[in-house]
Amino acid sequence: MGAKQLFAASRVGLFSALSDGPLDAAALAAATGVPERQARVLADSMAAQGLLTREAGRYALTPDAAAYLTGDRAELDLAPFLAFLGATSYPQWLGYDATVDTDAPGVLELDEAGWGAFLAGVMRYNELHAAMLARHFDFTPYRDALDFGGLSPAFAVEGLKLNPALRVRFVFDPQSVEPVREAVEAAGFGDRTSVEGADTADARPGGAHDLVLVNHVIHRFDAEQNRTILRNARAAAAEGATLVLLDFFLDDDPQQRKIDALHAGEYYNIDGTVVYQESVVRDWLADAGWRAEHTVALPGSPRILLATAV
Repeated sequence: MGAKQLFAASRVGLFSALSDGPLDAAALAAATGVPERQARVLADSMAAQGLLTREAGRYALTPDAAAYLTGDRAELDLAPFLAFLGATSYPQWLGYDATVDTDAPGVLELDEAGWGAFLAGVMRYNELHAAMLARHFDFTPYRDALDFGGLSPAFAVEGLKLNPALRVRFVFDPQSVEPVREAVEAAGFGDRTSVEGADTADARPGGAHDLVLVNHVIHRFDAEQNRTILRNARAAAAEGATLVLLDFFLDDDPQQRKIDALHAGEYYNIDGTVVYQESVVRDWLADAGWRAEHTVALPGSPRILLATAV
């Protein structure tokens, strides 16, 4: 219920309407074009979920809502991701009982416009993950990075912003080469990057990089493919290099991290991709010549499993 109300609040511009200051339900209704009753219900629900405050009948943004839900005024506007969740993910979850009962993965069938919305939402979510990575991982010691097999250049771009001495080599799926090249050029880093196309499952980028980024890769491939990917990543790393393996993981802690378990259902139910157990991934790393160090949880985002080339 709360999810559907959040999608609706984002869609009608409830948060953007509060960018200039608190409003009551009548003013929110006028600003969003929805009936006053519904403006009040949505605002009350968002207040109950901690995204708005309510005082003397007037609603105001919390810091998180201001940062992520206010359109052009946001630090990073997550509206495209919420639109994907509402239009694509939410309906797909209606078939989740069949997935649970049979272990048959979901099948995502979209038209061209649907795939466009899917991609826009997923890439915006990646931008959030990249921003959180930049806050919780220090890029400054590195000079020569390989970004291997990902979907978004946003992670490396954040590193380039933080470290003027860093150079990045992208080795992505051939279909991503031109969009990635355009994105890094638009960000002003064309002179510090190179972009190559290769099929991730068997690409052998080579080199002696001191930092290897493998972002949102392993959930898209099966176990044997992931073993190969991590071996090829190790073959492209200098001795002592750092691997940043970013993804959702199922852990063995007394309490599983919630967002990872939710995505385990989301990914498999959407298209059959897999959130793996961290212990299994650590075994793959050891076999591939990496020493797993520790994980870092990124707020509202995946975890990074850090490893060293040995």
